[in-house]
Amino acid sequence: MKKNYILIILFSCLVLQLSAQNKDDKADKDYNRYAYIDAIKTYERMYEKGYKSQDMLLKLANAYYFNGDLENAAKYYKEFFATNPVVTPECYYRFAQSLKSIKEYAKADEMMVRFNKENGNDNRAKLALSQKDYLAVIKKNSGRYEIADAGVNSQYSDYGTAYYNDKIVFATARDTSGFVKRMDPWTGEGFTNLYESSVNADGSLGLAKQLSRKLNSKFHESTPVFTKDGKTVYFTRNNYVDGKRGKDEKETTLLKIYKAELDGDKWKNITALPFNSDNYSAAHPALSNDEKTLYFASDMPGTLGQSDIFKVAINEDGSFGTPENLGNSINTEGRETFPFVTEKNELYFASDGHPGLGGLDVFVVKAKQDGSFKEVLNVGEPLNSSKDDFGLVIDFKTKMGYVTSNRDGGAGGDDIYKIKELKPIEYPCEQSMNGTVTDLETKEVVAGAKVSLHDSSFKVLKTVSSNQEGKFDFGEVDCDTKYYIKTEKTEYNTDEITVSTADNTGKTVVPISIEKTLKKVTVGDDLAKAFGIKIIYFDLNKSDIRTDAALELSKILDVMMQNPTIKIDIRSHTDSRQTDAYNKKLSENRAESTKNWLIQNGIDKSRLTAKGYGESQLVNRCADGVECTEEEHQANRRSEFVIVSMK
Repeated sequence: MKKNYILIILFSCLVLQLSAQNKDDKADKDYNRYAYIDAIKTYERMYEKGYKSQDMLLKLANAYYFNGDLENAAKYYKEFFATNPVVTPECYYRFAQSLKSIKEYAKADEMMVRFNKENGNDNRAKLALSQKDYLAVIKKNSGRYEIADAGVNSQYSDYGTAYYNDKIVFATARDTSGFVKRMDPWTGEGFTNLYESSVNADGSLGLAKQLSRKLNSKFHESTPVFTKDGKTVYFTRNNYVDGKRGKDEKETTLLKIYKAELDGDKWKNITALPFNSDNYSAAHPALSNDEKTLYFASDMPGTLGQSDIFKVAINEDGSFGTPENLGNSINTEGRETFPFVTEKNELYFASDGHPGLGGLDVFVVKAKQDGSFKEVLNVGEPLNSSKDDFGLVIDFKTKMGYVTSNRDGGAGGDDIYKIKELKPIEYPCEQSMNGTVTDLETKEVVAGAKVSLHDSSFKVLKTVSSNQEGKFDFGEVDCDTKYYIKTEKTEYNTDEITVSTADNTGKTVVPISIEKTLKKVTVGDDLAKAFGIKIIYFDLNKSDIRTDAALELSKILDVMMQNPTIKIDIRSHTDSRQTDAYNKKLSENRAESTKNWLIQNGIDKSRLTAKGYGESQLVNRCADGVECTEEEHQANRRSEFVIVSMK
């Protein structure tokens, strides 16, 4: 397990504190100060001598559980439960997790049923209840990675990789200093420091050496993340800086996130981030792709479980916002930790609260446009195992990365494995949105248009510009969701349309046509085309101007009012249905009605002529006797307002 993982509060599984016979005071003191290795040794010596009690079996099981040895934890939880204790719900959960480590999934599911019965409001219980077929889901997601030893592991714990220029930085409990090694009583190993390794072509890691004595102290350092320029690092360290060790009210040194800056070839200005505290831990920082958000794990106030994932804004001036809990779609009452954010806005993290194979599993979730998250998915075997798997990082250009695990067959407590993604995770529904902006009248593409995507509350989600081909791309959007798209461009009217995405995987292609604010017209141009007026509607067999027709005619009226020298010829056309004579008379009446409406609204009659053409100027094949669609007939029923003079 993680050797400087966030120290968690030890919840007793026993409802009543039992007074154990033959209790060893030293073991209890070791247990209560997180010196789990010493406690395990002492309790086991007692166990071998035949001294047993519920209290001792529970503490021995818990000591193994919290140190990540779930296989031994299962052994002692089994014996503990055989004594028929009255326990808290949390103990059922720990027993279930431990059983998964030895692949006794049926028994583990039985414990989760009891956990749910006792603590149905717990998010972990709800997830277990809603995902009864979790093993089938995990199996479906399995086989997506190749995994192999990274070639840099020691007999001690090695974990928590990070990219740094062309190298990999990780934490290790090994010691190459030659000096006396300080030991961590919790793990029984030395304190971890940051080391770096070169990366071979196959992803394996070369000889490891200490990264920097400025960054490494006599306590724990781990899980760094570097900015893309390599000049800033955020990393985890015990509460220790400038030779001063901070402690909480229990005299325990917890974890903090520190920042350092590269000055030449030396790391300087090592400072704790402002949201740290002596009374809770913050650890395992990760940066968003734009480096404007820092993700991390913590048990700070507001945490839903033993540790949660938070995010905090990094402001332009280098200051930080207020940390935000990612909420119960990500965080459970268990442990969520080791976040990693990809350039695709995917969040990978480790959890023992979501249904998994045992211990910590690696999960992935994609962020929605509004910042909330989609369904959490277990990435499956072989990346996940029945033991602890965590700390995934991956380069999506090479499809190669690293993960840490304490699975069987490793060299030390935790080991680093190289991975290669064979195929990406399949999310339940994925939609993308793109389109093209064109000129409404000319149909030519419009480059440089500002296109904004808004949610149903008109909050701006993303803004892009159309390229030289008029194309724009919003990338991934949510399925089965209503959006508004606003398009803006100098010399064009601002346009807004509504678009709804499908509820299945695919692409939503949006054609956008925008209208010029200023329209250039000359003799021979049709004002109806300039304004997109196809038909001046009349009731069947009538020539009276309808209300909706008046709205369209008001556009022509306004142009003539603003341009008093323009003269137009009003031309009315029908389709081929009815007789030639009937259509000729009907079109003449409609042309005349249109002319009279314009005169009644202030246009001098000398500026207007009108003529009906009936069906004599069809624009398509739909003559008498030809079977056509209603749409084809409608194309022939048109009104034209042709400019005949501009003097």
